[in-house]
Amino acid sequence: MDMPTQSVALVDAASAPSPTLRLLRSLARLRESPIALVGAGIILFWVVVALAAPLLAPFPPNVPQVPMAKPMAPAPNGGTFWLGTDHLGRDILSRIIFGTRTVLIYAPLATASAFLVGIVMGLLSGYKRGWFDEALSRLSDLVLAFPALVLYIIIISKFGSSGLNIVIAVTLASSPVVMRITRGLVLDLRNRAYVQAAQLRGESTWYIMLVEILPNARGPLIVDACLRLGYVTITIGTLGFLGLGLPPPDPDWGGMINETRQFAMVFPHMLIFPCLAITSLVFGFNLLADGVRELSLKD
Repeated sequence: MDMPTQSVALVDAASAPSPTLRLLRSLARLRESPIALVGAGIILFWVVVALAAPLLAPFPPNVPQVPMAKPMAPAPNGGTFWLGTDHLGRDILSRIIFGTRTVLIYAPLATASAFLVGIVMGLLSGYKRGWFDEALSRLSDLVLAFPALVLYIIIISKFGSSGLNIVIAVTLASSPVVMRITRGLVLDLRNRAYVQAAQLRGESTWYIMLVEILPNARGPLIVDACLRLGYVTITIGTLGFLGLGLPPPDPDWGGMINETRQFAMVFPHMLIFPCLAITSLVFGFNLLADGVRELSLKD
């Protein structure tokens, strides 16, 4: 690299805003997108429900009362079954409220784990190249050759139903996709002026990847994270429906659907309300992803 190019690279690096400042600016810009605000509002609603579950739930979620009560039916000891009860007499509204905690704990945890593994693999693969890139790419091809749902079923059937095993299964199935996205972004960014300036300063490989490259690849990764949160929410519901979610009696939206599916024709409210809960949360994540993508296109 000649001296003029070095000077330009150093000036660009010095004038560029810090990663923290860029992140704060991105969060502040969410108000520019009505779609993102609606999505964030839906997600915030469910977060508040999860945090305030003991205060909002009208009844204990696992206590049987009146089996198969219809929505708005009065409770024998006072109060109202606003969404009815299930076949065991448990209040559906209370179980949905407490089930929010299950989703909002394990979906972000599993997604964060998948992104941690996938981003590290993608950074190393795209920046190092060579045999390391080839090995990680072939490994990701091997994992992606399995249908994701089959992989979930195999892992959880082998090791048992638990929150930890759900996180592990989602991480194994999703991290190769995140790795491919990150690798493609790194291949585009690795020759930018600010990366060359960091190399001239003698910065370490990890510093360049985590401080110089990763913050500038945040846009597509944030969009994918929002979408993947929706996918993982559906996955947790699907596993619960298949009987592979969290063990009972802990409320689980997918498990609620599975437990009451045989009563769907006579008491459809037992299935409709948990399905609406899953749909609304996934809808919120998708709207937030669309809004973030819209903002990133304006940059």
